[in-house]
Amino acid sequence: MITVAIRGQSGEEVLRQVEPGTTFEAIAADYQEEYNGTIAVAAVNGKIRELFKRVTRDCTVEFFTLKDDIGHKTYVRTATMLLIKGIYDLFGSAAAQGSCVEFAVGHGTYVHTAGQVPATEENAARLKKRMLELVEAGTPFMKKSYHLEEAMELFQAKGMEDKAKLFRYRMSSTVNIYEIDGFHDYYYGYMLPNAGYVKWFDLRPYEEGFLLVLPEKSAPTVVEPFDESRKLFQTMEGAKEWGRIAGIETVGDLNDQICSGSMSDLILAQEAQQERKIGEIAKDIVSRENVRFVMIAGPSSSGKTSFSHRLSIQLRTLGKVPRTIALDNYFVDRELTPRDENGDYNFECLGAIDVKLFNKNMVDLLAGKRVELPTFNFKTGQREYRGDFMQLSPNDILVLEGIHGLNEKMSYALPEESKYKIYISALMTLNIDRHNRIPTTDARLLRRMIRDARTRGASAQRTIQMWPSVRRGEEENIFPFQEEADAMFNSSLIYELAMLKTFAEPLLFQIPKEAPEYYEAKRLLKFLNYFLGVPSESLPNNSICREFVGGSCFNV
Repeated sequence: MITVAIRGQSGEEVLRQVEPGTTFEAIAADYQEEYNGTIAVAAVNGKIRELFKRVTRDCTVEFFTLKDDIGHKTYVRTATMLLIKGIYDLFGSAAAQGSCVEFAVGHGTYVHTAGQVPATEENAARLKKRMLELVEAGTPFMKKSYHLEEAMELFQAKGMEDKAKLFRYRMSSTVNIYEIDGFHDYYYGYMLPNAGYVKWFDLRPYEEGFLLVLPEKSAPTVVEPFDESRKLFQTMEGAKEWGRIAGIETVGDLNDQICSGSMSDLILAQEAQQERKIGEIAKDIVSRENVRFVMIAGPSSSGKTSFSHRLSIQLRTLGKVPRTIALDNYFVDRELTPRDENGDYNFECLGAIDVKLFNKNMVDLLAGKRVELPTFNFKTGQREYRGDFMQLSPNDILVLEGIHGLNEKMSYALPEESKYKIYISALMTLNIDRHNRIPTTDARLLRRMIRDARTRGASAQRTIQMWPSVRRGEEENIFPFQEEADAMFNSSLIYELAMLKTFAEPLLFQIPKEAPEYYEAKRLLKFLNYFLGVPSESLPNNSICREFVGGSCFNV
């Protein structure tokens, strides 16, 4: 018999004896009632293991559910492979190989089928039916380790050159391949034991493919109706198209470019592309005669500050005089700040801002009055006045950056025609391979981690620890208003993860194994391992990426 120490959610351990070869799924079944959510994966001696794995020696086990980040990612990954398997069964190998899991739009993941599977209601229904057949049958997922060359030959024979190219840069000599009912595929991460776990999903035709709509982590059994995000989709599809034109759609493509020695040209080309886009936004602002306020908002680590500086330069070339105002200076005094459900100050809610004072100051400025603007002292938590007076001239235009810039309640007193709203985010559209997309949040988390360490002396562990709170604030205060923007700007750079890799890896390796953030650190390290590193020397000093790695010509 083998001794297994089951560590519950309270941290207490219970010892039990099991037969050698018992699956972790069988053990999890005995403890499922103690968890508020379906158990998805196990951590065995601090290392994540799939539930179809078997006990071979004494160990300590803790379980993660679909409500945990690890479990939710596993659900999304499994549902994605199930969809590709459905395409394979109904439309053939070429259609499955040609389909690309591109990016998230609202609650859905967009899968571009490249014309191989027409995006019709009928085909969506057929695919959903096939997926449900696999779910109802509880079709198992199998995992097998292949030698690297054998794996490359397997996928080359199936026409999946993107995976073979990815493996070409792999340091390990083996690759884990998943198989379900005769269909083989490679996925970055873990898989559920069988299709029977994927009970909650929807599928609908969209543009040139389909949207796989899945539950959120907070409610893993609820499939929310799809919320149309047309501007966001168009922005991301535009970035995807730029990558296609540049010949860089996957990490393997990027690694090829790095090896070719032509990275400097790629960096300059994309920086020029971003500058052109910023210039187009500036021209659109100036073309609207009544605009006096440019409201910029976006999630954490989107590069808002660098973007604001670069936009201001473009506005100057068009005869405008940009004047910047940080909305953070309108924080209420610390003791008046609302608290969240844990009793901590909630600095990201609208109640943390003195909205009334902001609107009074802006209305007065619009009327041509001379106004003394406040400065918030983050050390004392108090508002101060330091003689910072402002009065607008005819060519002046205010550039305002802050989390609530797109929320109409933030600027309720200002005439609609006087405002120009910009949503900015790092919308990563590079894929690991055609079936493994890169979440935009990963790029932003790495950006923030590097900047926090450089400018605040904060550890990667602390940044990861705070990230769920940051994400909740974004979900509540930014994303609901993104479609109201007059313009969207994608600050992501197709090569940036190869550059961030060299800064992030030493920080992630510092997180101790016993820390709760260790699992996320290991995931990110494994993810970064796909990339060849790129030095930052060739990065222009006005690049948005400089806001995070250092060396920017702007005060960021």
